[in-house]
Amino acid sequence: MHLADHVKPISYLKSEAAQIVKDLTESGEPLVITQNGEAKLVVQDVRTYESTQQTLALLKLLAIGQKQIERGDHVDGDAFFAELDELDRQEKLR
Repeated sequence: MHLADHVKPISYLKSEAAQIVKDLTESGEPLVITQNGEAKLVVQDVRTYESTQQTLALLKLLAIGQKQIERGDHVDGDAFFAELDELDRQEKLR
């Protein structure tokens, strides 16, 4: 599908709301709504929105982790797993 197929004027949103819901739910593709020829908003189905939000959250975690590594604010992998093993061992002794 072409980008032009995903850009519609606000009048289309007003007159075709039910069809838009059906189409976006089926395709997962976003729809750009224009007003006076200028893009004003993006409409998408909830499943796609939630997936996008989860992806952004993971990217934020990765960025935070990368900054921690750059600052030297991290634990070596071997030390981390040794600590986990020790916690596991202590838990089994209880």
